[in-house]
Amino acid sequence: MNQHTAYGKLEALFSKINNLSHLASMAHWDAATMMPAGGSEARGQALAEVTGLINELVSASETGELVEKAEQDRDQLSDWQQANLREMRRQWFNASCVTSELVRAQAIASSRCENAWRKLRAENNWLDFQPLLSEVIDLTREQAAMRSAASGRSPYDSLLDLYEPGQTGSNIDSIFSRLKAFLPSFVEETVQRQKNESVIRPAGRFPEKKQKALAMELMKAIGFDFEHGRLDTSHHPFCGGVPDDVRVTTRYNEDDFCESLMGVLHETGHAKYEQGLPREWRAQPVGKARGMGLHEGQSLFQEMQVCRSLPFLRFAAPLMRRHLDNDETPAACWQAENLFRLNSRVEPGYIRVNADEVTYPLHVILRYEIEKNLIEGRLEVRDIPEVWDQKMQDYLGLSTGDNHRDGCMQDIHWAHGLLGYFPTYTLGAMNAAQLYQAARNAIPDLEEQISRGDFEALNQWQSQAVWSWGSYYSIDELMRQATGETLNPDYFIEHLKQRFAPA
Repeated sequence: MNQHTAYGKLEALFSKINNLSHLASMAHWDAATMMPAGGSEARGQALAEVTGLINELVSASETGELVEKAEQDRDQLSDWQQANLREMRRQWFNASCVTSELVRAQAIASSRCENAWRKLRAENNWLDFQPLLSEVIDLTREQAAMRSAASGRSPYDSLLDLYEPGQTGSNIDSIFSRLKAFLPSFVEETVQRQKNESVIRPAGRFPEKKQKALAMELMKAIGFDFEHGRLDTSHHPFCGGVPDDVRVTTRYNEDDFCESLMGVLHETGHAKYEQGLPREWRAQPVGKARGMGLHEGQSLFQEMQVCRSLPFLRFAAPLMRRHLDNDETPAACWQAENLFRLNSRVEPGYIRVNADEVTYPLHVILRYEIEKNLIEGRLEVRDIPEVWDQKMQDYLGLSTGDNHRDGCMQDIHWAHGLLGYFPTYTLGAMNAAQLYQAARNAIPDLEEQISRGDFEALNQWQSQAVWSWGSYYSIDELMRQATGETLNPDYFIEHLKQRFAPA
Protein backbone atom coordinates (compact mmCIF):
# COMPACT_ATOMS: atom_id res chain seq x y z
CA MET A 1 0.00 0.00 0.00
CA ASN A 2 1.32 3.44 -0.97
CA GLN A 3 2.46 5.12 2.25
CA HIS A 4 1.33 8.50 0.87
CA THR A 5 -2.35 7.55 0.70
CA ALA A 6 -4.61 8.14 3.70
CA TYR A 7 -4.87 4.41 4.29
CA GLY A 8 -1.11 3.91 3.90
CA LYS A 9 -0.47 6.62 6.49
CA LEU A 10 -2.89 4.90 8.85
CA GLU A 11 -1.10 1.57 8.51
CA ALA A 12 2.21 3.28 9.35
CA LEU A 13 0.63 5.03 12.35
CA PHE A 14 -0.93 1.87 13.75
CA SER A 15 2.30 -0.05 13.25
CA LYS A 16 3.98 2.59 15.44
CA ILE A 17 1.19 2.28 18.02
CA ASN A 18 1.62 -1.49 17.97
CA ASN A 19 5.33 -1.11 18.79
CA LEU A 20 4.56 1.17 21.73
CA SER A 21 1.90 -1.24 22.97
CA HIS A 22 4.43 -4.06 22.68
CA LEU A 23 6.79 -2.28 25.07
CA ALA A 24 3.98 -1.39 27.47
CA SER A 25 2.88 -5.03 27.56
CA MET A 26 6.38 -6.19 28.44
CA ALA A 27 6.65 -3.55 31.16
CA HIS A 28 3.37 -4.81 32.64
CA TRP A 29 4.67 -8.40 32.54
CA ASP A 30 7.91 -7.37 34.25
CA ALA A 31 5.98 -5.48 36.95
CA ALA A 32 4.00 -8.63 37.72
CA THR A 33 6.92 -11.08 37.68
CA MET A 34 10.38 -9.57 38.11
CA MET A 35 10.24 -5.94 39.25
CA PRO A 36 11.33 -5.18 42.84
CA ALA A 37 8.61 -3.60 44.94
CA GLY A 38 10.53 -0.34 45.15
CA GLY A 39 10.22 0.18 41.41
CA SER A 40 6.43 0.33 41.35
CA GLU A 41 5.97 4.10 41.51
CA ALA A 42 8.47 4.87 38.76
CA ARG A 43 7.09 2.05 36.62
CA GLY A 44 3.58 3.37 37.08
CA GLN A 45 4.67 6.82 35.91
CA ALA A 46 6.46 5.38 32.88
CA LEU A 47 3.50 3.24 31.88
CA ALA A 48 1.15 6.18 32.35
CA GLU A 49 3.33 8.20 29.97
CA VAL A 50 3.32 5.46 27.31
CA THR A 51 -0.41 4.80 27.73
CA GLY A 52 -1.17 8.50 27.40
CA LEU A 53 1.04 8.79 24.31
CA ILE A 54 -0.73 5.84 22.65
CA ASN A 55 -4.10 7.40 23.41
CA GLU A 56 -2.99 10.74 21.96
CA LEU A 57 -1.82 9.09 18.74
CA VAL A 58 -5.00 7.08 18.29
CA SER A 59 -7.42 9.82 19.32
CA ALA A 60 -5.79 12.69 17.42
CA SER A 61 -8.08 14.64 15.11
CA GLU A 62 -5.58 13.95 12.32
CA THR A 63 -6.20 10.22 12.80
CA GLY A 64 -9.94 10.72 12.47
CA GLU A 65 -9.42 12.81 9.32
CA LEU A 66 -7.25 10.08 7.79
CA VAL A 67 -9.91 7.50 8.57
CA GLU A 68 -12.56 9.59 6.84
CA LYS A 69 -10.34 10.11 3.78
CA ALA A 70 -9.48 6.42 3.60
CA GLU A 71 -13.17 5.51 3.80
CA GLN A 72 -13.81 7.64 0.72
CA ASP A 73 -11.40 5.41 -1.21
CA ARG A 74 -12.67 2.15 0.30
CA ASP A 75 -13.28 0.56 -3.10
CA GLN A 76 -9.51 0.65 -3.74
CA LEU A 77 -8.80 -1.49 -0.67
CA SER A 78 -8.74 -5.27 -0.36
CA ASP A 79 -11.24 -7.07 1.88
CA TRP A 80 -8.64 -7.33 4.67
CA GLN A 81 -7.71 -3.65 4.33
CA GLN A 82 -11.37 -2.68 4.54
CA ALA A 83 -11.77 -4.75 7.67
CA ASN A 84 -8.60 -3.14 9.04
CA LEU A 85 -9.99 0.32 8.30
CA ARG A 86 -13.19 -0.60 10.16
CA GLU A 87 -11.13 -1.61 13.21
CA MET A 88 -9.03 1.57 12.93
CA ARG A 89 -12.21 3.62 13.11
CA ARG A 90 -13.33 1.61 16.11
CA GLN A 91 -10.03 2.24 17.92
CA TRP A 92 -10.06 5.93 17.01
CA PHE A 93 -13.62 6.31 18.30
CA ASN A 94 -12.86 4.49 21.54
CA ALA A 95 -9.71 6.55 22.15
CA SER A 96 -11.25 9.89 21.20
CA CYS A 97 -14.11 9.42 23.68
CA VAL A 98 -11.79 10.06 26.63
CA THR A 99 -9.13 12.66 27.33
CA SER A 100 -5.45 11.82 27.52
CA GLU A 101 -5.43 13.41 30.98
CA LEU A 102 -7.99 10.87 32.17
CA VAL A 103 -6.06 8.01 30.56
CA ARG A 104 -2.90 9.04 32.42
CA ALA A 105 -4.77 9.50 35.70
CA GLN A 106 -6.30 6.04 35.34
CA ALA A 107 -2.93 4.48 34.57
CA ILE A 108 -1.37 6.03 37.68
CA ALA A 109 -4.30 5.18 39.96
CA SER A 110 -4.57 1.58 38.73
CA SER A 111 -0.81 1.04 39.01
CA ARG A 112 -0.87 2.35 42.59
CA CYS A 113 -3.91 0.25 43.49
CA GLU A 114 -2.63 -2.90 41.78
CA ASN A 115 0.77 -2.77 43.47
CA ALA A 116 -0.82 -2.11 46.87
CA TRP A 117 -3.24 -4.99 46.27
CA ARG A 118 -0.35 -7.48 46.16
CA LYS A 119 0.55 -6.57 49.75
CA LEU A 120 -2.84 -5.64 51.19
CA ARG A 121 -4.62 -8.75 49.97
CA ALA A 122 -2.10 -10.94 51.80
CA GLU A 123 -2.81 -8.89 54.94
CA ASN A 124 -6.61 -9.08 54.48
CA ASN A 125 -6.47 -5.29 54.73
CA TRP A 126 -9.65 -3.93 53.16
CA LEU A 127 -9.48 -0.72 55.20
CA ASP A 128 -6.34 0.53 53.42
CA PHE A 129 -7.34 -0.94 50.06
CA GLN A 130 -10.76 0.72 49.94
CA PRO A 131 -9.64 4.32 49.23
CA LEU A 132 -7.24 3.16 46.51
CA LEU A 133 -9.98 1.14 44.83
CA SER A 134 -12.42 4.04 45.25
CA GLU A 135 -10.09 6.27 43.23
CA VAL A 136 -9.93 3.69 40.44
CA ILE A 137 -13.72 3.27 40.41
CA ASP A 138 -14.33 7.04 40.39
CA LEU A 139 -12.05 7.44 37.38
CA THR A 140 -13.66 4.46 35.64
CA ARG A 141 -17.10 6.01 36.19
CA GLU A 142 -15.77 9.19 34.62
CA GLN A 143 -14.49 7.18 31.67
CA ALA A 144 -17.82 5.37 31.33
CA ALA A 145 -19.72 8.67 31.35
CA MET A 146 -17.53 10.04 28.55
CA ARG A 147 -17.97 6.91 26.48
CA SER A 148 -21.69 6.84 27.12
CA ALA A 149 -22.10 10.43 25.97
CA ALA A 150 -20.21 9.71 22.75
CA SER A 151 -21.75 6.34 21.90
CA GLY A 152 -25.31 6.56 23.21
CA ARG A 153 -24.80 3.32 25.12
CA SER A 154 -25.38 3.04 28.85
CA PRO A 155 -22.28 3.72 30.99
CA TYR A 156 -21.73 0.03 31.72
CA ASP A 157 -22.41 -1.06 28.13
CA SER A 158 -19.82 1.46 26.94
CA LEU A 159 -17.18 -0.34 29.06
CA LEU A 160 -18.44 -3.79 28.12
CA ASP A 161 -18.05 -2.88 24.45
CA LEU A 162 -14.30 -2.42 24.97
CA TYR A 163 -13.92 -6.11 25.76
CA GLU A 164 -16.86 -7.69 23.92
CA PRO A 165 -17.76 -5.49 20.92
CA GLY A 166 -21.49 -5.27 20.33
CA GLN A 167 -22.50 -6.99 23.57
CA THR A 168 -24.98 -5.36 25.98
CA GLY A 169 -25.81 -5.72 29.63
CA SER A 170 -29.45 -6.51 28.83
CA ASN A 171 -28.41 -9.43 26.64
CA ILE A 172 -26.03 -10.69 29.32
CA ASP A 173 -28.79 -10.36 31.92
CA SER A 174 -30.94 -12.63 29.75
CA ILE A 175 -28.17 -15.21 29.29
CA PHE A 176 -27.15 -15.18 32.94
CA SER A 177 -30.74 -15.49 34.12
CA ARG A 178 -30.87 -18.88 32.36
CA LEU A 179 -27.74 -19.97 34.20
CA LYS A 180 -29.02 -18.69 37.54
CA ALA A 181 -32.16 -20.76 37.01
CA PHE A 182 -30.21 -23.89 36.06
CA LEU A 183 -27.00 -23.90 38.08
CA PRO A 184 -27.88 -23.78 41.82
CA SER A 185 -29.95 -26.98 41.77
CA PHE A 186 -27.53 -28.63 39.33
CA VAL A 187 -24.64 -27.81 41.65
CA GLU A 188 -26.47 -29.37 44.61
CA GLU A 189 -27.43 -32.47 42.62
CA THR A 190 -23.89 -32.94 41.34
CA VAL A 191 -22.33 -32.53 44.76
CA GLN A 192 -24.67 -35.17 46.16
CA ARG A 193 -24.01 -37.52 43.24
CA GLN A 194 -20.24 -37.21 43.59
CA LYS A 195 -20.34 -38.15 47.26
CA ASN A 196 -20.66 -41.74 46.07
CA GLU A 197 -17.59 -41.52 43.85
CA SER A 198 -14.24 -42.81 45.04
CA VAL A 199 -11.45 -40.32 44.44
CA ILE A 200 -7.82 -40.77 45.45
CA ARG A 201 -6.20 -37.40 46.06
CA PRO A 202 -2.46 -36.93 45.47
CA ALA A 203 -0.56 -36.77 48.74
CA GLY A 204 2.75 -35.28 49.79
CA ARG A 205 4.67 -32.35 48.46
CA PHE A 206 5.00 -31.53 44.77
CA PRO A 207 8.02 -29.22 44.35
CA GLU A 208 7.55 -26.15 42.18
CA LYS A 209 10.47 -27.16 39.95
CA LYS A 210 8.82 -30.50 39.08
CA GLN A 211 5.44 -28.88 38.50
CA LYS A 212 6.99 -26.40 36.10
CA ALA A 213 8.77 -29.15 34.16
CA LEU A 214 5.48 -31.04 33.76
CA ALA A 215 3.65 -27.88 32.75
CA MET A 216 6.22 -27.01 30.09
CA GLU A 217 6.13 -30.53 28.63
CA LEU A 218 2.34 -30.41 28.34
CA MET A 219 2.39 -26.86 26.96
CA LYS A 220 4.74 -27.99 24.21
CA ALA A 221 2.66 -31.10 23.51
CA ILE A 222 -0.55 -29.14 22.95
CA GLY A 223 1.15 -26.66 20.64
CA PHE A 224 2.72 -23.78 22.58
CA ASP A 225 5.76 -22.40 20.75
CA PHE A 226 8.60 -21.82 23.24
CA GLU A 227 10.61 -20.06 20.55
CA HIS A 228 8.04 -17.29 20.86
CA GLY A 229 7.02 -17.46 24.51
CA ARG A 230 7.86 -18.50 28.07
CA LEU A 231 6.41 -19.56 31.42
CA ASP A 232 7.01 -17.59 34.64
CA THR A 233 5.56 -17.05 38.13
CA SER A 234 3.31 -14.20 39.31
CA HIS A 235 0.84 -13.41 42.09
CA HIS A 236 -2.08 -13.85 39.69
CA PRO A 237 -1.93 -16.15 36.62
CA PHE A 238 -2.18 -14.37 33.27
CA CYS A 239 -1.17 -14.43 29.62
CA GLY A 240 0.52 -11.29 28.33
CA GLY A 241 3.14 -10.10 25.90
CA VAL A 242 2.62 -10.08 22.15
CA PRO A 243 2.01 -12.80 19.51
CA ASP A 244 5.73 -13.17 18.76
CA ASP A 245 6.67 -13.19 22.46
CA VAL A 246 3.81 -14.54 24.58
CA ARG A 247 4.27 -14.51 28.36
CA VAL A 248 2.35 -17.11 30.40
CA THR A 249 2.45 -16.95 34.19
CA THR A 250 1.14 -19.10 37.02
CA ARG A 251 1.41 -19.50 40.78
CA TYR A 252 2.28 -22.82 42.41
CA ASN A 253 0.72 -24.70 45.30
CA GLU A 254 3.10 -27.45 46.37
CA ASP A 255 0.24 -29.30 48.11
CA ASP A 256 -1.97 -29.40 44.99
CA PHE A 257 -0.33 -29.66 41.57
CA CYS A 258 -3.68 -29.61 39.71
CA GLU A 259 -4.30 -26.01 40.75
CA SER A 260 -1.26 -24.69 38.91
CA LEU A 261 -1.29 -27.19 36.05
CA MET A 262 -4.83 -26.47 34.97
CA GLY A 263 -4.13 -22.76 35.34
CA VAL A 264 -1.14 -23.07 33.03
CA LEU A 265 -3.17 -25.01 30.46
CA HIS A 266 -5.90 -22.36 30.67
CA GLU A 267 -3.41 -19.56 29.99
CA THR A 268 -1.84 -21.64 27.22
CA GLY A 269 -5.22 -21.55 25.48
CA HIS A 270 -4.93 -17.76 25.46
CA ALA A 271 -1.32 -18.02 24.30
CA LYS A 272 -2.06 -20.34 21.38
CA TYR A 273 -4.71 -17.91 20.16
CA GLU A 274 -2.16 -15.09 20.26
CA GLN A 275 0.52 -17.16 18.54
CA GLY A 276 -1.99 -18.20 15.87
CA LEU A 277 -3.15 -14.71 14.89
CA PRO A 278 -2.55 -13.80 11.21
CA ARG A 279 1.18 -13.05 10.96
CA GLU A 280 0.93 -10.52 8.14
CA TRP A 281 -1.59 -8.41 10.08
CA ARG A 282 -0.23 -8.57 13.64
CA ALA A 283 0.90 -4.94 13.67
CA GLN A 284 -2.57 -3.77 12.61
CA PRO A 285 -5.93 -3.63 14.42
CA VAL A 286 -7.48 -6.31 12.18
CA GLY A 287 -4.76 -8.73 13.29
CA LYS A 288 -5.71 -8.56 16.96
CA ALA A 289 -7.92 -11.06 18.83
CA ARG A 290 -11.66 -10.66 18.28
CA GLY A 291 -12.89 -9.73 21.76
CA MET A 292 -12.26 -11.13 25.21
CA GLY A 293 -15.28 -13.44 25.15
CA LEU A 294 -13.67 -15.30 22.28
CA HIS A 295 -10.25 -15.07 23.96
CA GLU A 296 -11.62 -16.56 27.16
CA GLY A 297 -13.40 -19.07 24.95
CA GLN A 298 -10.06 -20.24 23.59
CA SER A 299 -8.56 -20.62 27.06
CA LEU A 300 -11.60 -22.54 28.30
CA PHE A 301 -11.67 -24.60 25.10
CA GLN A 302 -8.15 -25.71 26.02
CA GLU A 303 -8.64 -26.17 29.75
CA MET A 304 -12.22 -27.33 30.17
CA GLN A 305 -13.18 -28.94 26.89
CA VAL A 306 -9.81 -30.59 26.20
CA CYS A 307 -7.50 -30.82 29.21
CA ARG A 308 -10.01 -31.82 31.88
CA SER A 309 -11.49 -34.48 29.61
CA LEU A 310 -10.88 -38.20 30.10
CA PRO A 311 -9.17 -38.60 26.68
CA PHE A 312 -6.62 -35.90 27.51
CA LEU A 313 -5.95 -37.34 30.96
CA ARG A 314 -5.30 -40.76 29.41
CA PHE A 315 -2.49 -39.06 27.50
CA ALA A 316 -1.26 -36.91 30.39
CA ALA A 317 -1.47 -39.39 33.28
CA PRO A 318 1.87 -41.13 32.55
CA LEU A 319 3.59 -37.75 32.23
CA MET A 320 2.13 -36.57 35.53
CA ARG A 321 3.32 -39.71 37.26
CA ARG A 322 6.81 -39.49 35.75
CA HIS A 323 7.26 -35.91 36.92
CA LEU A 324 5.42 -35.93 40.24
CA ASP A 325 5.20 -39.45 41.70
CA ASN A 326 6.41 -39.72 45.29
CA ASP A 327 6.38 -42.18 48.17
CA GLU A 328 3.14 -40.80 49.63
CA THR A 329 0.88 -40.94 46.55
CA PRO A 330 -0.54 -44.41 45.75
CA ALA A 331 -0.13 -45.71 42.20
CA ALA A 332 -3.92 -45.81 41.68
CA CYS A 333 -3.97 -42.03 41.99
CA TRP A 334 -2.24 -41.74 38.60
CA GLN A 335 -4.88 -43.68 36.70
CA ALA A 336 -6.63 -41.51 34.10
CA GLU A 337 -10.11 -42.30 35.44
CA ASN A 338 -9.11 -41.17 38.92
CA LEU A 339 -7.49 -38.00 37.59
CA PHE A 340 -10.66 -37.28 35.61
CA ARG A 341 -12.81 -37.63 38.74
CA LEU A 342 -10.30 -35.48 40.61
CA ASN A 343 -10.43 -32.74 37.97
CA SER A 344 -14.21 -32.90 37.69
CA ARG A 345 -15.07 -32.42 41.36
CA VAL A 346 -17.85 -29.93 42.00
CA GLU A 347 -17.57 -28.14 45.30
CA PRO A 348 -18.57 -24.56 46.06
CA GLY A 349 -15.53 -22.56 47.14
CA TYR A 350 -14.37 -19.03 47.73
CA ILE A 351 -11.74 -18.59 45.01
CA ARG A 352 -12.85 -17.97 41.44
CA VAL A 353 -9.65 -19.11 39.72
CA ASN A 354 -9.82 -22.43 41.61
CA ALA A 355 -13.52 -22.97 40.99
CA ASP A 356 -14.82 -26.01 39.17
CA GLU A 357 -16.53 -25.77 35.82
CA VAL A 358 -20.05 -25.86 37.25
CA THR A 359 -19.74 -23.26 40.02
CA TYR A 360 -17.43 -20.93 38.08
CA PRO A 361 -20.24 -19.07 36.26
CA LEU A 362 -21.81 -18.18 39.61
CA HIS A 363 -18.56 -16.48 40.63
CA VAL A 364 -18.70 -14.50 37.39
CA ILE A 365 -22.35 -13.55 37.75
CA LEU A 366 -21.66 -12.26 41.28
CA ARG A 367 -18.87 -10.00 40.03
CA TYR A 368 -20.83 -8.87 36.98
CA GLU A 369 -23.78 -7.76 39.09
CA ILE A 370 -21.55 -5.87 41.53
CA GLU A 371 -19.46 -4.07 38.92
CA LYS A 372 -22.49 -3.11 36.86
CA ASN A 373 -24.10 -1.55 39.94
CA LEU A 374 -20.82 0.19 40.80
CA ILE A 375 -20.57 1.85 37.39
CA GLU A 376 -24.25 2.78 37.29
CA GLY A 377 -24.04 4.40 40.75
CA ARG A 378 -26.30 1.99 42.62
CA LEU A 379 -23.43 0.74 44.77
CA GLU A 380 -20.39 2.35 46.41
CA VAL A 381 -16.98 0.77 47.02
CA ARG A 382 -17.52 0.80 50.79
CA ASP A 383 -20.56 -1.48 50.30
CA ILE A 384 -18.73 -4.18 48.30
CA PRO A 385 -17.79 -6.54 51.19
CA GLU A 386 -21.35 -6.72 52.51
CA VAL A 387 -22.92 -7.22 49.07
CA TRP A 388 -20.24 -9.74 48.12
CA ASP A 389 -20.93 -11.79 51.24
CA GLN A 390 -24.68 -11.80 50.62
CA LYS A 391 -24.32 -12.91 47.01
CA MET A 392 -21.87 -15.64 48.00
CA GLN A 393 -24.46 -16.95 50.43
CA ASP A 394 -27.24 -16.71 47.84
CA TYR A 395 -25.37 -18.32 44.93
CA LEU A 396 -22.84 -20.65 46.54
CA GLY A 397 -24.05 -21.15 50.11
CA LEU A 398 -20.85 -19.68 51.58
CA SER A 399 -20.15 -16.65 53.75
CA THR A 400 -16.99 -14.59 53.34
CA GLY A 401 -17.69 -12.37 56.36
CA ASP A 402 -14.51 -10.43 57.13
CA ASN A 403 -12.38 -12.76 54.99
CA HIS A 404 -11.74 -10.12 52.32
CA ARG A 405 -8.59 -11.87 51.08
CA ASP A 406 -10.70 -14.77 49.81
CA GLY A 407 -13.66 -12.52 49.09
CA CYS A 408 -13.80 -9.18 47.34
CA MET A 409 -10.01 -8.67 47.31
CA GLN A 410 -9.12 -11.92 45.56
CA ASP A 411 -9.07 -10.61 41.96
CA ILE A 412 -6.78 -8.06 40.38
CA HIS A 413 -9.30 -6.87 37.76
CA TRP A 414 -10.99 -4.00 39.60
CA ALA A 415 -7.69 -2.78 41.03
CA HIS A 416 -6.44 -2.61 37.44
CA GLY A 417 -9.57 -0.78 36.28
CA LEU A 418 -10.91 -3.70 34.23
CA LEU A 419 -14.65 -3.26 34.70
CA GLY A 420 -16.77 -4.85 31.99
CA TYR A 421 -14.34 -7.76 31.66
CA PHE A 422 -15.76 -10.34 34.07
CA PRO A 423 -18.80 -11.44 32.01
CA THR A 424 -16.49 -12.45 29.16
CA TYR A 425 -15.33 -15.44 31.23
CA THR A 426 -18.75 -17.09 31.11
CA LEU A 427 -19.48 -15.91 27.58
CA GLY A 428 -16.17 -17.59 26.82
CA ALA A 429 -17.26 -20.85 28.45
CA MET A 430 -20.29 -20.85 26.18
CA ASN A 431 -18.17 -20.08 23.11
CA ALA A 432 -15.84 -22.92 24.08
CA ALA A 433 -18.61 -25.53 24.37
CA GLN A 434 -20.12 -24.52 21.04
CA LEU A 435 -16.78 -24.46 19.23
CA TYR A 436 -15.69 -27.80 20.68
CA GLN A 437 -18.88 -29.45 19.44
CA ALA A 438 -18.15 -28.03 15.99
CA ALA A 439 -14.61 -29.43 16.18
CA ARG A 440 -15.96 -32.86 17.12
CA ASN A 441 -18.31 -32.73 14.15
CA ALA A 442 -15.41 -31.83 11.85
CA ILE A 443 -12.95 -34.40 13.30
CA PRO A 444 -14.86 -37.65 13.97
CA ASP A 445 -11.98 -39.34 15.83
CA LEU A 446 -10.98 -36.20 17.74
CA GLU A 447 -11.07 -37.74 21.20
CA GLU A 448 -9.05 -40.75 20.07
CA GLN A 449 -6.41 -38.34 18.71
CA ILE A 450 -6.38 -36.41 21.99
CA SER A 451 -5.95 -39.61 24.03
CA ARG A 452 -2.71 -40.41 22.19
CA GLY A 453 -1.39 -36.84 22.44
CA ASP A 454 -2.00 -35.87 18.82
CA PHE A 455 -3.25 -32.28 18.71
CA GLU A 456 -2.29 -31.41 15.14
CA ALA A 457 -5.76 -31.74 13.57
CA LEU A 458 -7.42 -29.91 16.45
CA ASN A 459 -4.94 -27.02 16.31
CA GLN A 460 -5.38 -26.80 12.54
CA TRP A 461 -9.14 -26.65 12.98
CA GLN A 462 -8.87 -23.90 15.60
CA SER A 463 -6.49 -21.98 13.37
CA GLN A 464 -8.80 -22.17 10.37
CA ALA A 465 -11.96 -21.50 12.39
CA VAL A 466 -10.77 -18.80 14.81
CA TRP A 467 -7.11 -17.85 15.14
CA SER A 468 -6.21 -16.97 11.55
CA TRP A 469 -9.11 -14.52 11.21
CA GLY A 470 -7.99 -12.04 13.87
CA SER A 471 -10.66 -9.32 13.92
CA TYR A 472 -11.69 -9.72 10.29
CA TYR A 473 -15.17 -10.88 11.31
CA SER A 474 -17.48 -9.67 14.04
CA ILE A 475 -17.98 -12.13 16.90
CA ASP A 476 -21.38 -13.20 15.58
CA GLU A 477 -20.02 -13.66 12.06
CA LEU A 478 -17.03 -15.65 13.26
CA MET A 479 -19.18 -17.97 15.39
CA ARG A 480 -21.55 -18.47 12.47
CA GLN A 481 -18.62 -19.29 10.16
CA ALA A 482 -17.12 -21.73 12.67
CA THR A 483 -20.23 -23.41 14.09
CA GLY A 484 -23.16 -22.57 11.84
CA GLU A 485 -24.90 -20.28 14.36
CA THR A 486 -24.31 -17.38 16.72
CA LEU A 487 -23.69 -17.92 20.43
CA ASN A 488 -26.14 -20.44 21.85
CA PRO A 489 -26.02 -21.10 25.64
CA ASP A 490 -27.63 -24.52 25.14
CA TYR A 491 -24.27 -26.02 24.11
CA PHE A 492 -22.73 -25.07 27.45
CA ILE A 493 -25.64 -26.39 29.50
CA GLU A 494 -25.65 -29.63 27.50
CA HIS A 495 -21.88 -29.98 27.99
CA LEU A 496 -22.31 -29.70 31.77
CA LYS A 497 -25.06 -32.31 31.73
CA GLN A 498 -22.98 -34.74 29.66
CA ARG A 499 -19.86 -34.35 31.79
CA PHE A 500 -21.41 -34.17 35.26
CA ALA A 501 -24.75 -35.98 34.90
CA PRO A 502 -24.29 -38.58 32.15
CA ALA A 503 -27.32 -40.73 31.42
